Amino acid sequence: MDVHLRDLRYFLAVAERLHFTRAAEDLYISQPALSKQIRTLESQLGVPLFVRSGKTVTLTPAGLDLLPEAQRTVAAWSEAERALDRGREDRDNSLVIGFSTGLGRGIVPALRARLGALAPRLTLSLHQVSWSDPTGGLRSDAAAPTDAAFVWLPIPAGLGLDSMVVATEPRLVALHSDHPLATRPEVAFRDLLDEPFIALPHASGALREHWLALDARDEHPVIIGAEAASTEETVEALAAGLGVCLIAAGNAPLIARDGVTVRPVTGVTPSRLALVWRDDDTRWSITQLRLALRQVLEVSSPRHPDQSHERG
Repeated sequence: MDVHLRDLRYFLAVAERLHFTRAAEDLYISQPALSKQIRTLESQLGVPLFVRSGKTVTLTPAGLDLLPEAQRTVAAWSEAERALDRGREDRDNSLVIGFSTGLGRGIVPALRARLGALAPRLTLSLHQVSWSDPTGGLRSDAAAPTDAAFVWLPIPAGLGLDSMVVATEPRLVALHSDHPLATRPEVAFRDLLDEPFIALPHASGALREHWLALDARDEHPVIIGAEAASTEETVEALAAGLGVCLIAAGNAPLIARDGVTVRPVTGVTPSRLALVWRDDDTRWSITQLRLALRQVLEVSSPRHPDQSHERG
């Protein structure tokens, strides 16, 4: 027996009104179509549900037995639909924003404030993502998926991601305070070509290449002194003299400690911080997030936006 919820709703409409025409009008279907559906239901159940006598309609004993059960079933499903709607509304009104390490530069507080004016129901929660994921949790196989993320460009190609540049920052070089180059007010990248570098994990792909400045090496081979997947690992490797690394200017305060010195470096292109999202995500919440960020950038135009990432 395969009775559909629609059949129970049709049954209840007639049972509660005891009138096929009025029930059909309330259901926005024709009276013949409703009568046919009720006859089909009766055939499926193997019992008559209504007694039709002229213009009078009454419930049969089987119809009286079915009535409270049908009401409970339809009511239970209606509550389930409401629960789904509430869950959907909660999901639509909340966003998980990925980042790798550290928050600052003023973008996130300004973004929250702007969203409070534009979309008071929308809430942001922040989720830290490993540097090995250059998408900030947006890739399809992410262990903890995010809705958007602040990441350093470049992002992997072919994943259906779109981005909005938040800020452009010069790259600096971080090195042990006793390193000979640390005494210089400025370091040329060509003087770093033979230095061991602290690299991002291999899984970061093109982002690893960016922070190793492969585009400025003219095919000069890279020497890897260590790999680091977090700020603390980077600082420890630098302090141990395992190598040097490039960082974004806005992250200098997070790195220049524990025997680590940061200097301007010439001969490399700047770094770009961006908000990234899935290009097929047309949800209201994502639209509001992007609008709020654009307005924040138009007003503040900061040199060093949100410190949601170190190097990737």
